[in-house]
Amino acid sequence: MILRHVAIMVLVGSTIGLAAAAWLGRLAESMLYQLKGSDPGVLVAAGVSLALVALGAGFIPAYRASRIDPMRALRYE
Repeated sequence: MILRHVAIMVLVGSTIGLAAAAWLGRLAESMLYQLKGSDPGVLVAAGVSLALVALGAGFIPAYRASRIDPMRALRYE
């Protein structure tokens, strides 16, 4: 459940971030010398690396939550 929420946040954030990066890249092309404003390889590499870091960060709380006995957690509430 925790990893699903993290994955949804990663997908939404990546979609918005990639769209913003492509738009800002087109605006910045006039300032770049013989370079494209949007390099697909860089955008994909950045998106994949950020997704892996986010899912890795979400794995720690998910692992801890999976180790707790449900009855013990319910008694605590």
